[in-house]
Amino acid sequence: MTGPPAAIVRKPRADAVRNRERVLEAAKAVFSAGGADASLEAVARRAGVGIGTLYRHFPTREALYEAVYRREVEQLGDLAEQLKNETKPVDALRRWLRSNVEFVATKKGMSAALALAAHGSAELHSYTFDRLTKAVGALLDRAVAAGEIRSDVSPEDLLRALVGMCYMHDQAGWQSTVLRLLDVFVDGLGARNAEKAAARSRTIAAKKSAAPRKKR
Repeated sequence: MTGPPAAIVRKPRADAVRNRERVLEAAKAVFSAGGADASLEAVARRAGVGIGTLYRHFPTREALYEAVYRREVEQLGDLAEQLKNETKPVDALRRWLRSNVEFVATKKGMSAALALAAHGSAELHSYTFDRLTKAVGALLDRAVAAGEIRSDVSPEDLLRALVGMCYMHDQAGWQSTVLRLLDVFVDGLGARNAEKAAARSRTIAAKKSAAPRKKR
């Protein structure tokens, strides 16, 4: 005797998937412009859906923030996969870092909203760190293997430097300043620069050891 049929897991309807994506894209734009206090009604209007549709997908404001946050992180991870096919690994790394700057630094309102979503969520912090570390790590490994980037830099080093550059600048037009500094930073990571620095260090050390010691 057979038991009752197993429950069928239905895929979301195509229009429901489209509405969800429209809400997420609209939320990103609205929160970027208006900050964490921007109204959900404004998000619904921009997405072209009713407020009821928004709440069916995202029952709370925090749920919407977290969904936007995860979507942005996933897109950065996907971008890293796409950039693996770039001819010059260092250019792929540079493009990914610049895209990350746009996510973290150029949308202050969005950053505030995402900070609320991430606050107190150890799982979300862990997910973000793991996803971004793996993404930049894969691009970094390619650049190091190609001899384009020095080998003593870790993915964590890159992310810390990136975040530091983003949050050290807050004046008008600071986004372009951060992007310029990022280019300087990546150029400075070049393997040839590391070799030159090591050679200078050896020369200085040799001069110090060869210099006559002063008698006391």
